[in-house]
Amino acid sequence: MFSIGDLSRRTGVKVPTIRYYEGMGLLTPVTRSDGNQRRYDKRGLDRLGFIRHARDLGFPLEAIQALMALQDHPDRSCKEATDIAVGQLDKVRRKISQLQALERELTRIAGACDGGGAAGDCHVLVCLADHANCEADHPRVS
Repeated sequence: MFSIGDLSRRTGVKVPTIRYYEGMGLLTPVTRSDGNQRRYDKRGLDRLGFIRHARDLGFPLEAIQALMALQDHPDRSCKEATDIAVGQLDKVRRKISQLQALERELTRIAGACDGGGAAGDCHVLVCLADHANCEADHPRVS
């Protein structure tokens, strides 16, 4: 049996987060000690590891709940799990695309200024203050 502190140390999940997951029904202590401390078994440790890994991959808690429900019913089709994973992959790809556009814009803004002038004439500050004016003077890099 593991205490909540043991789970935290073994998984790297903070105790308040474990309690939060417990409140959501994602994790359930098997029993409580005489001192009313939560006690978890190996299954609880494994479930928390599952949750942690899924969170590290960016899955929202609702998706994790659905995935864990599938895990609890091994006779069901895994199509739903695959659909959830593909949906998360699509979100990650959209985010990567957004970050790449952000990188291009910051490269354009920072690249047009050598940092040698006065702050009043700084291209970075001009662009941040008036994006339309910055676009006209220095077209967006693609």
